[in-house]
Amino acid sequence: MFRLDERLGLALLNLPVLSGAKAIARDVAYGAQPRRRLDVYAPTAASSAPVVVFLHGGGWETGAKEDHRFVMGALAGRGFVAITLNYGLYPAVRYPVFLEDAAMAVAWTKNQAAEFGGDPARIVLLGHSAGAYIAAMLSLDARWLGGVGLDPARDIAAAIGLAGPYDFLPLRSPVLRTIFGAPESWPQTQPIAYVTGENPKMLLATGDDDDAVDPCKPHRLAAKIRESGGDVQTIVYPGLSHRGILAALAMPLRFLAPVLDDIAGFIAQLRPRTSDRP
Repeated sequence: MFRLDERLGLALLNLPVLSGAKAIARDVAYGAQPRRRLDVYAPTAASSAPVVVFLHGGGWETGAKEDHRFVMGALAGRGFVAITLNYGLYPAVRYPVFLEDAAMAVAWTKNQAAEFGGDPARIVLLGHSAGAYIAAMLSLDARWLGGVGLDPARDIAAAIGLAGPYDFLPLRSPVLRTIFGAPESWPQTQPIAYVTGENPKMLLATGDDDDAVDPCKPHRLAAKIRESGGDVQTIVYPGLSHRGILAALAMPLRFLAPVLDDIAGFIAQLRPRTSDRP
């Protein structure tokens, strides 16, 4: 069992001496609102590298791109161009603004990836917790990327969710009820509702000691993807908690589980997505 105190843990994991992460572009605007900012990290002399867009967690209420420099360092260290972003949070925004924000950041990435040595045909969405929800929604529900002129079947190579909620009705938390609106609209907010079998390949990982998101939830989404003929992999890490699965990406904690190795291996075997859609 491994549990991490969030604020102290992030401060320690993000120590520069441990992370080794350096942003090559910081606080780049991908939209007009103040939270619509992103950072880009890249390995030295990157050329046509896969691009990983990281979406932080925090229950759609908290979190910031600066909290996860250790994730960026881990990804850049494996040869990926890594992008991390802020998106709108409650109470300033509600569903679906955070999806719209993330879609705008993906469109920015598609247009600018080559400038940083990334391959715009190999964009991978990686999210933790609420960020995994956003990654899944952008990959499964074509409305959000469609709103910025993209198609997940064509423009997203894969999506990776760490400790994500994909099927979490009914909503019991008063805050979540406010974030996601009227009860009659709740089914439309769930990633599992949009599985078609034509969605990007997915990797859904969780820890079996997750005390925030039921570890069984990813398996329900994976089962529906498989039933529809889609491509999905699942991993359960023994002893990892909700935050521990992300902390295991940090250099001093990689002994906990091979989360980084599994992410890197999954991305390494991807090929650019193609689609018959116009």
